[in-house]
Amino acid sequence: MNKLYIGNVSAEASEEDLESVFEQWKIPHSGPFLVKSGYAFVDCPDEKAAMRAIDVLSGKVELHGKLLEVEHSVPKRQRSCKLQIRNIPPHMQWEVSANGLLTASRARAMEKLNGYMMDNYPLKVSYIPDETAAPEGPGVGGRRGFNARGPPRSGSPGLGARPKVQSDIPLRVLVPTQFVGAIIGKEGATIRNITKQTHSKIDIHRKENAGAAEKPITIHSTPEGCSKACTTIMEIMQKEALDTKFTEEIPLKILAHNNFVGRLIGKEGRNLKKIEQDTGTKITISPLQDLTLYNPERTITVKGCIEACSRAEEEVMKKVREAYESDMAAMNLQSNLIPGLNLNALGLFPSGTPGMGPSMSNFPPSGQGQPESETVHLFIPALAVGAIIGKQGQHIKQLSHFAGASIKIAPAEGMDAKQRMVIIVGPPEAQFKAQCRIFGKLKEENFFGPKEEVKLEAHIKVPSFAAGRVIGKGGKTVNELQNLTCAEVVVPRDQTPDENDQVIVKISGHFFACQLAQRKIQEILAQVRRQQQQQLKPQPGGQPPMPRRK
Repeated sequence: MNKLYIGNVSAEASEEDLESVFEQWKIPHSGPFLVKSGYAFVDCPDEKAAMRAIDVLSGKVELHGKLLEVEHSVPKRQRSCKLQIRNIPPHMQWEVSANGLLTASRARAMEKLNGYMMDNYPLKVSYIPDETAAPEGPGVGGRRGFNARGPPRSGSPGLGARPKVQSDIPLRVLVPTQFVGAIIGKEGATIRNITKQTHSKIDIHRKENAGAAEKPITIHSTPEGCSKACTTIMEIMQKEALDTKFTEEIPLKILAHNNFVGRLIGKEGRNLKKIEQDTGTKITISPLQDLTLYNPERTITVKGCIEACSRAEEEVMKKVREAYESDMAAMNLQSNLIPGLNLNALGLFPSGTPGMGPSMSNFPPSGQGQPESETVHLFIPALAVGAIIGKQGQHIKQLSHFAGASIKIAPAEGMDAKQRMVIIVGPPEAQFKAQCRIFGKLKEENFFGPKEEVKLEAHIKVPSFAAGRVIGKGGKTVNELQNLTCAEVVVPRDQTPDENDQVIVKISGHFFACQLAQRKIQEILAQVRRQQQQQLKPQPGGQPPMPRRK
């Protein structure tokens, strides 16, 4: 973009006056000056000449008693509804809507505000370009008045090589709102340079949380690209803080999904302590109480010099990515094996991550009614009860809220009981999330050895007349269940049905084995219920049949 806009031009100024100014400062221009009322346009031969004109003339050179304002010209179609107002006194907000200042047109706002002195600070006003707007003039290869046929192909002339963004979990950071303008830069130049240099895609969520003191930024790239972009953003904020005499410390704030934070912290905080020691930083993590249904992210605050914070970001995100990849691998391995489970409803992964839809934990699968609630009794080591409950019951409350299930721990059956029963009530997705977290918590708290797989016993109740269907003829069904799921499935003989005419099925194994077995058994029970409903339907011209006795 080599066309310049010259603002704050005196009514007495002529084309010859502007030419003499450019000649005086030895700034080349490739065309005549187009002088309007209060402003003018001129073309420069290249970007270097345009930038020299901006640096040398803007706010520094007078013409007929008025300081000229020089900047890149933004085509009308690419002008947004807002103006960017910079060099505002540091005690005031960095960005003000043009509509809030004047009811006049944007061009008049540009003319009136550029160079306006506010507490000894001359304001600098420019358009915020709309990157999504179509460029003026006919598209390449298209006839005049018609759009080009379809979007340009990658590798087309003039399009530029788009960086290949790795399909990886993005880096999300929080930045103070007053620095967003500096990160974007004049007409978006700074943010474009960052994306070009780091081969990344950067989204600045400026419209989220209107009036908030901080805004989230999402960086999509390779791990190296994310780290480089993050470092550059920190350097920009540091420079802007010095320019605006902002004296408060600016820590690096990383956003991470709550599901990954436990593994980042590690047993007794060992992982986090090691990162602090290796990088010379101080790291804190926002409390669980700050989580909401719509905000499952925790804020990881890193304090230190820019270089130290950059190293800490690399180590923190390395742990987060490892947790993410581990979960994705486990989910991909089991996703086709667990029937009756809506994986998108689990909400186990951040919204927008590859291969996973947005969290839909409050909604049943489309086309189905509300999923039926189930009750599972999960047996854990008695010594682990405190870890599951947490300080003042905080962990079990958070777990219940996260999973969308009722979770209670039954009283001990005796003084020397080695196991305690956790009663989990909720639909399949809630069961999956609650049990997954309990298995994980026992591993994190070292109730099982480092190379030992966490195996627990779960009990589910089935109608006594359906127990035979779970066992199958000659134990065929239960044997197939065990072979398929790698879980031990037992229907104890000679059970006395309870007051609801139900008996217990015992399932033992690692997490996915238990889940698969539970889902398969629930599938068998659903088939039994469907057959019962069909048998109870009245047949035309006859009496309804009596239900079969098993």
